[in-house]
Amino acid sequence: MIYLIGIDIGTTNIKVLLLEAKSGKTVAIENKTYEIEIPEKGYAEYNPEKWYEDCCECLKRILKNTKVNPKDIKAIGLSGQMHGLISLDEAGKPVYPAILHCDTRSERQIIVIKEKIDDSIIREELNNSLYTGFLLPSLCWVYDERPQLYERIRYVMLPKDYINYRLTGNICTDYSDASATLAFDIKSGCWSKNVLNRLNISEGLFPEIKNSYDVVGTITERSAAETGLDMGTAVICGGGDAVMQSLGNGLIDSKYAIINIGTSGQVLFSSSKLIENPELNTNIFCGYQKDNWISMGAIMSAGACYKWVTNLISESDYKAFDEKIAQVPIGSNGLIFLPHLNGERTPYLDPTLRGALIGISLESGKKEIGRAVMEGVSFALMLCYEVCLGLGLDTETFIISGGGSKSTMWTQMFSDIFNKPVKVSEMTEQAAVGAAMCAGVGVGVYSDIQDAVDHIVNISEKTYYPSSIAHEEYMKYYELFKNAYISNKNILREIYNQWYYDARKNREIML
Repeated sequence: MIYLIGIDIGTTNIKVLLLEAKSGKTVAIENKTYEIEIPEKGYAEYNPEKWYEDCCECLKRILKNTKVNPKDIKAIGLSGQMHGLISLDEAGKPVYPAILHCDTRSERQIIVIKEKIDDSIIREELNNSLYTGFLLPSLCWVYDERPQLYERIRYVMLPKDYINYRLTGNICTDYSDASATLAFDIKSGCWSKNVLNRLNISEGLFPEIKNSYDVVGTITERSAAETGLDMGTAVICGGGDAVMQSLGNGLIDSKYAIINIGTSGQVLFSSSKLIENPELNTNIFCGYQKDNWISMGAIMSAGACYKWVTNLISESDYKAFDEKIAQVPIGSNGLIFLPHLNGERTPYLDPTLRGALIGISLESGKKEIGRAVMEGVSFALMLCYEVCLGLGLDTETFIISGGGSKSTMWTQMFSDIFNKPVKVSEMTEQAAVGAAMCAGVGVGVYSDIQDAVDHIVNISEKTYYPSSIAHEEYMKYYELFKNAYISNKNILREIYNQWYYDARKNREIML
């Protein structure tokens, strides 16, 4: 048999998936969870060497438990959390911990970048808004705040690229991750000289760019000993997790669009042409190859909101809690939830925005609050969909994926709110699957991405259809949801700013 491996470097866990190539079936999955490091408020870091150690552990476990001969593994593909900065010195050692996508320390650098780079360059080359946690502003923070460390940097890359480097000794990235750095000219498909020159950053720090199915190199003697893989096994570039997850759900054309409910949430569309957005309130990234694009509206907290509230109210049986929530009518008995627990991207582009639960009364119980959270996340993603509609992006049917797709009630809610049929992805660990698909294409197991999709991706036959009555009822509360943001955005921002000021003052006193 021929096997493929997909590795996904997530925000809080690593997943390694073993796939049998001919049948397209997942044979085994191993994972390792970890906590991101928050040395100060607004920071989000991790030691990239620990990622590699965890990756090695998962690979060894999967080989031991399945007893698959490493020689039968044809290729390995990578997926990883996007945007984060990995900086290495000349010897290939980390200069500073990885600064992750959810890090917000670079607010001041964002202001400076806006002063130095014309709006026209941002719109025409980057095609994305400036936001904390992306590689470029994080690199600027190191430049400003840790100049001695910055002088040691020889290479910058993204999380999955570091694992590729450790496995093969070769440094590169792919178009999807490159386009999510804010240092990349999306139209021209290369690093932006206009941006880097204006910030006095050397283009030489940035790696070669490949398609997601291109070969990076092969497993070295050292990495073979560390992982249990066979020396000489091909390692394929892979891509950013949003793009790999889209592949794992079969999103390669306009037949479907995706609603993803992971820790964060996205509404994603694939296109063969660049969809420009002058407002820059969506993200537009390259797809699995040059001249392929993914447009998406993204919210920072989706499943994270549901996990937060269920932990808070001690509801661990999600299926039973769904049944309780289903007893509550649309509108959550007068509760509106703003799901901005960690800032927001589409459409507000505000890392300081925070959430709110509005309309609480003595009648508000656990199930009302639970439903309000579900509705608030759904409304926030409806806002994303509306922005995409304004760009000319639409679909006949949505595929829902991520942890939220396990809830039949939530899936029906999305169908009713979006007023579209919704199917559920039957794939598990779609980002790792997408990486394995690229691995298969890279070594010729599959002729192209479409062939990989045909072999591997399964979407449920069942379709959730919208109710016109429910849609009309939801739209009443959707308008209230939008007005709740308008009425409260300033006070929410002031609360954050005051708290942030007090937190810094208290920390300085303690020091």
